Amino acid sequence: MEGAFTALDWAVLVVYFAATMAIGFLVRTRGSTSNGFVAGSRALPGWACGLSIFATFLSSITFLALPGKAYASNWNVFVFSLSLPAVTWLAVRFFMPYYRNSGEVSAYALLEHRFGPWARMYASACYLLTQLARMGAVTYLMALPLAVLLRIDIRVIILVTGLSVTIYSFVGGLVAVIWADSMQAIVLIAGALACAILMLFSMPQGPGQIFEIARQNDKFSLGSFGPGLAEPTFWVVLAYGVVINLQNFGIDQNFIQRYIASKSDRQARHSVWLGGLLYVPVSAVFVFIGTELFAFYHTHPTHLAEVRRTVAEQRVIQEGVARTDAGFEQEVVRVEAKLTDADVGDKVFPHFIGRILPPGVTGLVIAAIFAAAMSTISTSLNSSATLIVADWYQRHLRPRCGERETMTALYVSTVVWGAAGTAVALLLAGTSKSILDVWWTLAGILSGGMLGLFLLGVLSRTATPRAAAVSVTAGVGVIVLLTSALKARWWPKAMAVPVHEFLIPVFGTLAILLVGLLITALRRRPHAP
Repeated sequence: MEGAFTALDWAVLVVYFAATMAIGFLVRTRGSTSNGFVAGSRALPGWACGLSIFATFLSSITFLALPGKAYASNWNVFVFSLSLPAVTWLAVRFFMPYYRNSGEVSAYALLEHRFGPWARMYASACYLLTQLARMGAVTYLMALPLAVLLRIDIRVIILVTGLSVTIYSFVGGLVAVIWADSMQAIVLIAGALACAILMLFSMPQGPGQIFEIARQNDKFSLGSFGPGLAEPTFWVVLAYGVVINLQNFGIDQNFIQRYIASKSDRQARHSVWLGGLLYVPVSAVFVFIGTELFAFYHTHPTHLAEVRRTVAEQRVIQEGVARTDAGFEQEVVRVEAKLTDADVGDKVFPHFIGRILPPGVTGLVIAAIFAAAMSTISTSLNSSATLIVADWYQRHLRPRCGERETMTALYVSTVVWGAAGTAVALLLAGTSKSILDVWWTLAGILSGGMLGLFLLGVLSRTATPRAAAVSVTAGVGVIVLLTSALKARWWPKAMAVPVHEFLIPVFGTLAILLVGLLITALRRRPHAP
């Protein structure tokens, strides 16, 4: 049953990669101006922008980490997606019309108009740091199955991938990104459905065995509905999903550029609904794949033993023990005996793709992983370059720079940020945690609670720049405090904070909003005579 990467798989992968790169070069002239590079000349169809939103949202983090998380636990991770319908409606009703009418290419110009230049710089810096974390996580998760399949050092794959995607983003700008995303979205869905269907018929006793094993192990649970805050309960994950998805659809530069790239308001509305709602059923497919993987590997102990052996060897090598050392085998056996489902969760799906899937399908799924990662990384590079130029270079260094200088700045920013994202991926390659947990934690921390500042500007017409600055300081203080309490080894155990790390951005956002509203309310109170 064990497979290999065949000539057919290579053919599928090469055709996909060639088609993607061809799109970039075919539309290169449409991305050769600054307006085309950052906004698609504001003339793209809504369906393409919607598929691009979906493909950007569904990165290799979703493709590999969601099944890994579901394999190790249950459907708790899917609760994140349940917030999307309400968040999409809010984006269509309030956020998208503003950006369409503002004429600005930066999502954070609103903050400057409302609270001054400092607010724009704060949000822009938080966003750029978040994109570095995202590009790193996405690049690593794309390299993971290729390293397992081809037995190539994962760091080499990360370096090659980072270079390739940087060149792709450099060539075509947002026009190329959106059209490539449209094709990649189809490849993503096809790859996911192929895995889910094939796994249903790979069980010794048929598809029903998957559901029986899942039922026996409570794999379809959405998590505890209790009131506790220290565990990822249904309510904790839902609150996290609301905040992060509001941030995505409301203030994320990746999404804002697609809002303004659509050729009409009607097309823009369709793009938001398509991108937001399509993710819900597709993410359910990925979570179900994790459930299928659990059933498959626990009925195929030989394959599970191979995965555990691989993970144990990687752990021992990371500890500094070489394969040629006399005690290597003993250390592998020791580490393997301690491994849990959580330890192997991220490694199971890559093993299934590379060793179990039939020829051709393996190539399709690897192409889908490439599609997920290339879409996200190229989008992040384009949006980051846009902000570096619009919020920093043009705003403070060269406000009167011409078209040629603007394009040069966009190109240089793309290359620099591509190199930085690749460096983050290399750092993540050394972690043993679930990459989904790593990404969610980094995203929550680096976002800096900037959604709270946006909400303060929208909900309070009388909040002053000083009140906003104080509220941001309070919100960042809450984020730093909670991060230290939950992550820092030096934090005293006697002062443990009973909240889960997913709540860091939730409390940071609430702190900024509530402190700002309180200061504004106190300022408006009449003084006693």
